[in-house]
Amino acid sequence: MTAYFDNSATTKPCNEATEVAIKAITENWGNPSSLHSMGSDASAELKKSRKKVSKLLGVSDDNFFFTSSGTVANNTAIFGTYKKLKKQGNRIVTTAIEHPSVGEPINALERAGIEVIRLMPDKYGKINEDELCESINSNTILVSLMAVNNEVGSVLPVNSVRKAITRNNSPALIHADCVQAFGKIPVNPRTIDADFITVSGHKIHALKGVGGLYIKNPGIIKPYVLGGGQEKNMHSGTEATPAIFSFGAAVEQAMNIGKHHEYVKSLKSRFIDGISDLSCVTINSPDDAIPYIINISILGLPSQPIVNFMSSKGICISAGSACKTGHRSPVLTAMGLAPEVIDSAVRISFSRYNTFDEVDLLIDAVKEAAHKYGKK
Repeated sequence: MTAYFDNSATTKPCNEATEVAIKAITENWGNPSSLHSMGSDASAELKKSRKKVSKLLGVSDDNFFFTSSGTVANNTAIFGTYKKLKKQGNRIVTTAIEHPSVGEPINALERAGIEVIRLMPDKYGKINEDELCESINSNTILVSLMAVNNEVGSVLPVNSVRKAITRNNSPALIHADCVQAFGKIPVNPRTIDADFITVSGHKIHALKGVGGLYIKNPGIIKPYVLGGGQEKNMHSGTEATPAIFSFGAAVEQAMNIGKHHEYVKSLKSRFIDGISDLSCVTINSPDDAIPYIINISILGLPSQPIVNFMSSKGICISAGSACKTGHRSPVLTAMGLAPEVIDSAVRISFSRYNTFDEVDLLIDAVKEAAHKYGKK
């Protein structure tokens, strides 16, 4: 039995997603830009997929653009905003706990001369709303925050940004990286008042190779990827239709966000209750983190050996963000946690397809590791 608890890294494609992907590969494999019948069939299915994803986002499909990944969508929003607004200001506001697909593009802009304000989290991975608002001034052109942190599950105050922009007469655009939030908590322009919202297919049981970008006012930024003009010039390149079609199918299965949220919450509660008596185990996520992510440390046992031990038991967890391995977590470091806590930290991430039996297997393994190797 394999119990997979690394769903923040990637998810198993649901049956509906794999079925439409296979059909796209074996039957409906035309180029959506072609004008013959095969192209028209692929184009029609692509439009259906766009409508499905847009529906869950609560946006018009005219405002949603497919990309080849969440990383590309983040880069498009960040570099596109810079090219469009660089003459109007020289400041970007972000946090010290962003995903590398946001952090690295902003680092590149900083090297090019942009002033970057990186807000530090508290020990629970939260960003202070007042500090966020005070950091935005009339020289700010972009505010980029993730909606949910990918390592500890903390929720960031994205919705506090708009009022600060208005108050300071700032030209800034708001970018919300919602890769870990989409399909798990309500994500739409009413709950997250952003100019850009980034999502990814393989985090919600679609295939890898497809992401998406909501743009409040299409045309407000210049394209980042140039070429054949696909996606209304916003992301050139022949669309990866098997992945895109799988995204649409996976979204249909994720529509009941409230129901799935409560189920995953019960899984997480069972896990926390099961390890509550282990004195060498600390929980690094805040109490109000989304239920899909929990970060813990087994003090005395380094992260990678924990992952290896769990793997030997048929359990898959992560030593941190799968996009930046081999380094001490910059998120936990920014939170100011003790080195021994950081070096023992692992991330457990649930999905609606996990079962209580799998959680019980996880609890037993954590207890065994703690009793054998944990700091006494």
